[in-house]
Amino acid sequence: MARDPRRSNLSFRVAQDLGRDIVCGNRGPAQPFPTEAALCEQFGVSRTAVREAVKMLSAKGLVSSKPRQGIRVLPEESWNILDPDVLSWSLDTQPSLAVLHEFFQMRVAIEPEAAALAARFADEAQRAAIRAALDGMAAARQHGDEARAADVEFHVAILYATKNRFYVRMRDFIRTALHVSIRFTTSKSADYAETLRSHGGVHAAICAGDANTARRRMRRLVEDARACLGQG
Repeated sequence: MARDPRRSNLSFRVAQDLGRDIVCGNRGPAQPFPTEAALCEQFGVSRTAVREAVKMLSAKGLVSSKPRQGIRVLPEESWNILDPDVLSWSLDTQPSLAVLHEFFQMRVAIEPEAAALAARFADEAQRAAIRAALDGMAAARQHGDEARAADVEFHVAILYATKNRFYVRMRDFIRTALHVSIRFTTSKSADYAETLRSHGGVHAAICAGDANTARRRMRRLVEDARACLGQG
């Protein structure tokens, strides 16, 4: 039997609202969670839609649902924080500096080595994808949405160029978090030309096959962005 798309959309809306409340701290493990009946009334949906929403949240590690125990919020250490929805919900509102700094710590751990691997293994098409993203940054209005989108794709293209499945799987994490964090970094940078030069330097090192330089330049790029965050 075909799945009713309206039910899926309703379930996703319920999951979004509940998930955002949980991640933002409005619903915690110590608080009683509404019953299925109460959620049906709150959102104006069927029990089936509520149950599907709860399954979505369970798969992300946010809640558990057991017979005779009901629904309960799980502690934060159970959450799948690399899940794109969980990450997006945590960044939907004004993200805390602590969250943004944690993200930059992850970037410093991942992206310099990704650039080094890209310098070693990228093929012509992958180098061209990095170049296309860089050209998109240069053609876009400074600090505008198109510039930010091209910046994100630059970093994601480098992950693909590693030819490493595990780095490639970080793409959703990098893409989701960068869309938010770039607003707090490049928007504070007085010199967009320098932003383009630093990205261009990474691209040049990758194209030259110089892994050490690519690693060093990417590390500098990420740490300079983190320094801009600290100015806030």
